[in-house]
Amino acid sequence: MTLSAQDALVYLMVVSASSDTEMTDLEFERIDALVARTPVFAGYDRAGLAKTVNDCVDMANGPQGLEGVLDLAIAALPARLQDTGYALCVEVTAVDLRLEQEELRLLEMIRDRMHIDRLITAAIETAARARFRKP
Repeated sequence: MTLSAQDALVYLMVVSASSDTEMTDLEFERIDALVARTPVFAGYDRAGLAKTVNDCVDMANGPQGLEGVLDLAIAALPARLQDTGYALCVEVTAVDLRLEQEELRLLEMIRDRMHIDRLITAAIETAARARFRKP
């Protein structure tokens, strides 16, 4: 099975959202909003988003598990989109304004597998905190 780069980004967002056991409605809404407004998804068929999400969940719950999903998704991403993928994952996990230990661990796994520079990931994480900060 091969994924498009856009589907790979969706897979990464889904596993990030569900890393703390389940994907909330708020997290799914954030994924949908990101697909709708982020330039990397230009031309993406949003009508197929629910199927892509379900395919990802089925794969994660199957014999390949989370490791298989991460391997497949990261292999489908060109190097120039890996920081974008990480930023989308951070955006989805931060939407509920709290990061559980499982979410932090998954972000670390993604960061390490993509070999993204630690300064870049710190900047992405800081930007997300700034965007979601309340008065």
